[in-house]
Amino acid sequence: MDANGSPTSLLDVAARVVWFSQPQETLKDPCFFLNHVMVHGRITDIVETRRYFDDDALRHALKHAHPGIWDQRSWSYWHTVLDMLPIPPMPVRFPGIDKNLIGYGGPPKTAPAS
Repeated sequence: MDANGSPTSLLDVAARVVWFSQPQETLKDPCFFLNHVMVHGRITDIVETRRYFDDDALRHALKHAHPGIWDQRSWSYWHTVLDMLPIPPMPVRFPGIDKNLIGYGGPPKTAPAS
């Protein structure tokens, strides 16, 4: 355990899956932490995390998923594994943005010239 009461093994997982934040800070938001474990975690990270978080915690993290973290494969996998069917749409960072835009706000896609 560290000074804040977090298991050292979870600090190691947090450091690996949320590389841009201090592990102690990451673990202060379990939903954020679990979102990252479910998307970026290795099997050993998932096994270690599940020693401390049950299926209900994982379901809660999915129900309150942070936009911009998830990929479609992970989203579908975890909803299926946790029996949360039908699978809802993934959360979006900017609702209402035209999905036909190219890349990072590039020009709208147009039909190919005939």
